[in-house]
Amino acid sequence: MRILDGRRWIDAVPGDFMFVPEGGVHAFGHECAEPASMLILFTPGAPREGFFEALSAIAAEDRQPTGDEWADLYRRHDTYPV
Repeated sequence: MRILDGRRWIDAVPGDFMFVPEGGVHAFGHECAEPASMLILFTPGAPREGFFEALSAIAAEDRQPTGDEWADLYRRHDTYPV
């Protein structure tokens, strides 16, 4: 996984930990063909399930959303593309 800590992209490896303070700029991505997973913990809890469920549905359906559809998804979930 590649993780943006607000300043630079970091190549994360198993066991790495990243703390993002409330309102902190961050991002993550997966750029290779090998499967990857990561645990994301929101505390206090934040209503983010809908965003990740929508991403999962897009992947499961092998859909390619339009730019407007991506913009709407991000807007509805207070998320910004990097």
